[in-house]
Amino acid sequence: MLLSAAVIHFTFKCYKQISCFANQQLTDLFLFVSAGVFGSETDETQSLSVMEGDSVTLHTDFTEKHEDDEIMWNFGANNSLIAEIIRASGIFSTYNDGRFRDRLKLDRQTGSLTIINITTQHTGHYKVKRIAAELSLKTFSVSVYARLSVPVISSNSSQCSSSSSSSSSSQQNCSLLCSVVNVGHVTLSWYKGNSLLSSISVSDLSISLSLPLEVEYQDKNTYSCVINNHISNQTTHLNITQLCHTCSGPPEGSISLIVLISAAAGSLLIVAALGIFCICRKHRKTDREVETCEEQITYAEPTFYKRNAYKLKVQQEDHVEYGTIAMG
Repeated sequence: MLLSAAVIHFTFKCYKQISCFANQQLTDLFLFVSAGVFGSETDETQSLSVMEGDSVTLHTDFTEKHEDDEIMWNFGANNSLIAEIIRASGIFSTYNDGRFRDRLKLDRQTGSLTIINITTQHTGHYKVKRIAAELSLKTFSVSVYARLSVPVISSNSSQCSSSSSSSSSSQQNCSLLCSVVNVGHVTLSWYKGNSLLSSISVSDLSISLSLPLEVEYQDKNTYSCVINNHISNQTTHLNITQLCHTCSGPPEGSISLIVLISAAAGSLLIVAALGIFCICRKHRKTDREVETCEEQITYAEPTFYKRNAYKLKVQQEDHVEYGTIAMG
């Protein structure tokens, strides 16, 4: 297909420069092109992995610049034209097919293409074609990965389970679950130290991805849950004492909560006792003050003086009633 494009392009230029061209000459021209006299075609593929939100530059590596260069960038299975350079016409353009939205930057000197703030929908094949002294075709296979979330480790709903060993004693096991959400093209793994215990992979976008693990509550080994893709990873380390506890007793967090509640209740009781004591003391003090006041009262015997006794006596003497006495 590139050969046909080159022949058409070269024939067009010949018609533009020569007014008349015989059929035999055209035939000879096609033969020359087929034989490689016009130039050679080179094709190579380069794979790139990039994180979502980053910028990536697709380098053409064209070492020589020609005034009649034509460079075309195509994307996807439909080979949509997204950028082109036609030096003879002074055309340096990028095209928005609805997915790139001003994310494309074209280097006018080298023809290299930069994609800014790339997203997962820009994953695919990019083809650059150069028509000049020789035909060049280069393909870029670009894989865009979403940024990874940190794995979350949680204890199972049962919290713990007991399994009988060969001996009379029983060992307590803790069931754990490592989870991530909204991931694709990743692997989720459990590690014991540097040793891989288990893993699960997804190629398409997954709403949620989980991986279980069961350990002894008194296990002293180091465990970690790791999510990774081709270019990055995230790790969460397991804290057994925080998430795991024995079935025979409450977890350490519950014990702390009980102690805290007990301390708060004790404090309230102490405050209430102090309040009652202060109230009783205040009432007792008031009663004492009342008794003191009663003790300080002085009782005296009153003495009455007869100031008007004489006057009353005279008045009584002056009031004489006379009467007739009949003598028989």
